[in-house]
Amino acid sequence: MLLLILGVALWWGAHLFKRVAPGVRAPMGDKGKGVVALAIVVSIVLMIFGYRMADGAFFWGRHPATVGINNLIMIFALYLTSPGPSKGALFYKMRHPMLTGFFLWTVAHLLVNGDVPSFVLFGGLGVWALVEMAVINRAEPHWTPNSKGAIKKDAIFLAASVVLLAVIGYIHGLLGYPAFG
Repeated sequence: MLLLILGVALWWGAHLFKRVAPGVRAPMGDKGKGVVALAIVVSIVLMIFGYRMADGAFFWGRHPATVGINNLIMIFALYLTSPGPSKGALFYKMRHPMLTGFFLWTVAHLLVNGDVPSFVLFGGLGVWALVEMAVINRAEPHWTPNSKGAIKKDAIFLAASVVLLAVIGYIHGLLGYPAFG
């Protein structure tokens, strides 16, 4: 569990570094981007190994209804993390579509994974997404939305999200985590 907690903590630290410690980050210049990227990669590795090794209490599991709801949320989460919201006509005024999609990803995974390691991983990352939105809004209160795009772009990115969900679900199945029931 320690590796998992360290991975989530490092994820938080790497992503919030620029906003929490701008005096330390600014002098690093472009080299700082590499340091942050390396920290994010290390955090992902720690989270993967930590999650696979972690053990904890189990409260709920997969159910056919929650798997279906999970997959519907995941389509929307994938769409929001795509360029669709900024290029389309439906969500072009949304300030944080990628972070919102990331948060929905965590909610979807908590819906079907009710054990303590999942609470730490997905709960920790979900809270990070909410904190990140609040920190960005506070640091940059003035924001101008994108210009409205075409509904056709929304349809294209939504279709791509469905295809991507099928690919991700297939990979999950190969790893022993069946995504489609």
